[in-house]
Amino acid sequence: MPLGGTLAVTAGATLVAFVVTFGIARWRKRYDTVDTLWGPGFALVAVVAAPLGDGSAALRVVTALLTAVWGVRLGVHLHLRNHKLPEDPRYVRMAESAGPNPALKLFVRVYLVQAVVLWFVSLPVQFAMYGDSFGVTAWLGVAVWLVGFGFETIGDDQLRRFKADPDNNGKVLDSGLWRYTRHPNYFGDACVWWGLYLLACSSWVGAATILSPIAMTYTLAKGTGKPLLEKGLQRSRPGYATYVERTSGFFPLPPRRLTPR
Repeated sequence: MPLGGTLAVTAGATLVAFVVTFGIARWRKRYDTVDTLWGPGFALVAVVAAPLGDGSAALRVVTALLTAVWGVRLGVHLHLRNHKLPEDPRYVRMAESAGPNPALKLFVRVYLVQAVVLWFVSLPVQFAMYGDSFGVTAWLGVAVWLVGFGFETIGDDQLRRFKADPDNNGKVLDSGLWRYTRHPNYFGDACVWWGLYLLACSSWVGAATILSPIAMTYTLAKGTGKPLLEKGLQRSRPGYATYVERTSGFFPLPPRRLTPR
C-alpha cells in the first residue's frame, strides 16, 4: 500500500481506539483510563502499519516488535500502578471545571488531542515500514532503543519497590538510576523514540519525521511530563527541593556536590 494509504489507515485505527477507550472510561467513571492506552496505542499503529508497508521485511518486523514491546510494557505498568489508586487528580479537576457537558469536553481536550499527538509521534514508526534496508542507522537505532528501554524499565521497577516499602513513605528515592537523573523513566522514554526515529532514517523520507521525537522529548522534559510531576512532589516530599538541587533533571549525570549554607 502507498505511504499515504497507510497513514490514513493508522489514523482511523488510532481514532477508533481512543473512541472505544473513552467509552470504557465512561463505563468505569474514570477518565484516566486513557493513560493505559498511551503505550498500547503506539503498538497498535506499528502492528497495523507493518503489513501495509513495502520496505525491508527485517526493518518492518524489528520496528513493529520494538514498538509493541515498549508500548505493551508501558500500558501494563500504568494499569497496574493506577487501578488501585483514586483517579488522577488532573482529570478530576478538568471534569469539575469543564462546565455543563464535561464528557464531551474531556473527549475533545484529552482523548482527541492525545489521539492526534500519538499518531504524529508515531510517524517514524510508520515511515520505517517503507525503508529500503536494515543498515547502520537501524542498528544504531536498536542500540539507542535498548538504552532507553533499560532506563525506563529499571527506573520504573526501582520506584515501584521503593514505594512498596512503608518505611519510605514521604521520602525521596535518590539511589539507583534515580541518583543520576530525577526521571530515568522519562529519559528512557525519549531514548526509545529517538531509537525508533533512527530506524526510520534508512530513507530520506523517514529522516524528515524528526519533529516526532522532538515533540515527544519536549513533552516529557518541558511539557506535561516532568514539570507537572515535580510541582506535586515539591509539595508532598519535604526533601525534594534538595534532591532537585543535586540531581540532573533529565539527562543522567553525576550528582552535584552541594555547598553547606
